[in-house]
Amino acid sequence: MPENTKKVAALYRMVMTEHTCPYGLKSKDLLERNGYDVEDHHLKSREETEAFMQEHDVATTPQTFIEGERIGGHDDLRIFLGIDLPKDEQSDTSYRPVVAIFSVCAMLAMGLAWHQYGTVLTWQSVAWFISLSMTVLAIQKLQDVEQFSTMFLNYDLLAKHWVPYGKVYPYGEALAGILMTAGILPWISAPVALFIGTVGAVSVFKAVYIDNRELKCACVGGESNVPLGFISLTENLMMMLMGFWMGFRALGV
Repeated sequence: MPENTKKVAALYRMVMTEHTCPYGLKSKDLLERNGYDVEDHHLKSREETEAFMQEHDVATTPQTFIEGERIGGHDDLRIFLGIDLPKDEQSDTSYRPVVAIFSVCAMLAMGLAWHQYGTVLTWQSVAWFISLSMTVLAIQKLQDVEQFSTMFLNYDLLAKHWVPYGKVYPYGEALAGILMTAGILPWISAPVALFIGTVGAVSVFKAVYIDNRELKCACVGGESNVPLGFISLTENLMMMLMGFWMGFRALGV
């Protein structure tokens, strides 16, 4: 192909008043970033979209055509351009959600410590990291308590014997995390964190390391693809640690 010849791609995507296909926008961006002039064809109604799919015998849009050849949808376009699919789309499991939560909470804790003490590494910043992580993880669960509790029943020993515990758990985790971040009412936060952390740690250890079950963790909500294992155990051990620490502080030990 001569150097001055433009690469041209025809893209057909849904652009309606009530809906613009996000994968159509992604496909357009991919093509433009890879040097293509895009003939951007908008499918402006459901009827127009259905007619297009029937004409080309495809089940979805967007669809990309290059030099008259149909490349396919967004994932097919990525493959054509030699771009790997995101890792969380290649696998049924991903640690990305917990890595994101723990990383952001660690930076928040260090930011708070810098604001208060002029340094980022203190025992208080470690405590804030744990309490903030508890709170954010609780938010993830509280987005859909019903779905979280359903997944939680797969492995939590207490929830299996008392089903409502699955719906109580995220509220207890949020309460303990908020009180610990504020440094108030340790006689409430410490026992709650210690109790749910201990039950959780025992439950995860039994399911993963004794029963050798392969499950998904409910720690970041009911739609989580995070595998049950070390990360889940770490969350519970952190709550136990904070429960002990806040309890000892309250007792002046």
